[in-house]
Amino acid sequence: MQIFKVGGAVRDRLLGIPVTDVDRVVVGATTEEMLAQGFRPVGADFPVFLHPKTGEEYALARTERKSGRGYGGFTFHASPGVTLEEDLIRRDLTINAMAEDDQQNLTDPYHGQRDLEARILRHVSPAFAEDPLRVLRVARFAARYASLGFTVAPETLKLMRQLSESGELQALTAERSWKEISRALMEDQPQVFIQVLRDCGALKELMPEVDALFGVPQPEVHHPEIDTGLHTLSVLEQSALHKQPLTVRWACLLHDLGKGLTPEEEWPRHIAHEHTGLKLIKAVNERFKAPKDCQELALLVGKYHTHCHRALELKASTLLELLQSFDVYRRPQRFEEFIGACEMDARGRKGLEQRSYPQADYLRGAAQAAREVAVQPLLEKGFKGPELGEALKRERLKALKAYKDKASA
Repeated sequence: MQIFKVGGAVRDRLLGIPVTDVDRVVVGATTEEMLAQGFRPVGADFPVFLHPKTGEEYALARTERKSGRGYGGFTFHASPGVTLEEDLIRRDLTINAMAEDDQQNLTDPYHGQRDLEARILRHVSPAFAEDPLRVLRVARFAARYASLGFTVAPETLKLMRQLSESGELQALTAERSWKEISRALMEDQPQVFIQVLRDCGALKELMPEVDALFGVPQPEVHHPEIDTGLHTLSVLEQSALHKQPLTVRWACLLHDLGKGLTPEEEWPRHIAHEHTGLKLIKAVNERFKAPKDCQELALLVGKYHTHCHRALELKASTLLELLQSFDVYRRPQRFEEFIGACEMDARGRKGLEQRSYPQADYLRGAAQAAREVAVQPLLEKGFKGPELGEALKRERLKALKAYKDKASA
């Protein structure tokens, strides 16, 4: 029995960056031998075991064969006769197909170290094209390592394009797709993930609503970058620079989908795109079964982001309606994330990345003014039920009018 560290642990050590996940492969062992040593089996698809003391994962060396469509369409074979090289060749990228023993002796049959040094993301073998999930994985790695200068090898991009055109991407489950998308959006350069998907034709298959934004112009006076797709990439980039959470990044990706529906004869104006985009945002949310908080924020940002940009001009009654829509009294964090997404939208414009965004603090102040309206005095006056709600609304409106007057003084 021989045990090797494989994949990301080897890759990241060689890159000199922190190792977070350690995967191990066991060569020359049987399931019975692993169980006899106290390892606990997990996973139904292939033999993976948890170490009896550390709880870390150990997988038996295995080969795989394509047997159906999609990510799960594979037959696995694990036996003591499977070599380390046979196990490594089934992996996606050469930089993930290296192994090392406890003395850090490197096994690198597919030249992963050479590609690390050349900053290339290259597939290990033609079998890469058998697994549609790898399109998303490579795009995610491109986003993760873009700051180090990594790019996708042309021949790998070609295989990704073939996969995109084959219809195999449609066989991916929502859960597997969301896992890759959400991880990619939390990388340092999530806009690279979207760009690589577009470069290989996968964006058109997975998110045609986002793909449709490229080539759609916006008024240059507000959007010096003009192209709506490029603007979306810039907004995503800003969301990462400002360390925004996943909910905000997802909303940033989807906020302008309505502009993809504007008839060409109306370009570059996009009247009511906030409302026309809601059905598209809802469709993308449902397609990937995004978590509820991501879905809700994406819809709210899509509907109200121009309200945020025009916050200083809004009437007190419109401000109150906005605050009520977000339930700022019980869910203040959601409103804060909305403000964050809108600020990223404002900063995601060519040459305007550093411009101040006073709307953010103005809306925070408005929310605070509305929250400070006390319920107790109204209860003491005998208001209850629907009447209490109306009285509270009137008092909050008064507070917002006073806030506006003070802010504009």
